[in-house]
Amino acid sequence: MAKEIINNEDLYEMLDGLLREPGAFWNDFYKDRNKEIPFFKVNGPDENLVSYLGKGLSPKRVLEIGCGPGRNAIYLAKMGCVVDAIDISENALNWARERALSEKVDINFRHVSLFEYEFEPNTYDFVYDSGMFHHLAPHRRLSYIETIKKALKKDGHFGLVCFNTKAAAATADWDVYEQGSMNGGIGYTEERLKRLFSKDFEIKEFREMVKIPQANDIFGEDFLWTSLMQVKH
Repeated sequence: MAKEIINNEDLYEMLDGLLREPGAFWNDFYKDRNKEIPFFKVNGPDENLVSYLGKGLSPKRVLEIGCGPGRNAIYLAKMGCVVDAIDISENALNWARERALSEKVDINFRHVSLFEYEFEPNTYDFVYDSGMFHHLAPHRRLSYIETIKKALKKDGHFGLVCFNTKAAAATADWDVYEQGSMNGGIGYTEERLKRLFSKDFEIKEFREMVKIPQANDIFGEDFLWTSLMQVKH
């Protein structure tokens, strides 16, 4: 018997089913660590994240969503933060745990989707997403924003790194479902991103990431937007 749509989660699951299954895709993505992927070649943090902490952001409790091989989580732990880091790829997390062990830092890595992650509300000073949002299907955006708001303490900060239109096409929301594909991620314009987030967050900084020549001990590519926001109450 076909499942009926009786609540929002049923609707989200139906729409998820029109697109690729993300867990299997990302687990396969991280299987080969020698791929020609820019951030595979760096075991250091994003340049904007270093900038935020250098300019006075001093979070104590941090959640990184879509942490991948753990380079930003490791940096935050080295800076004295208590870090929870989640990802839906077990292969990515295995790599991240190996790196954290070699760097002698303690991070709570969890194999879980953001939408299934259980936490105490208002737990985190800082939530960081470097590269998950542009792979998020449009119907998941509202719950993504609500989850981040719920996770943050009063006046907490949210850091976002995502594709601009140098990296990917500015695919319209309806086209994602008509094509049955995210086309490798959505490239966002500045206007579109600010429209999505400005209702719930005060945008403190918004800029293109600085391109950092490789190899280097920090990561930077100019096909990415970076933004630091503060939750509104």
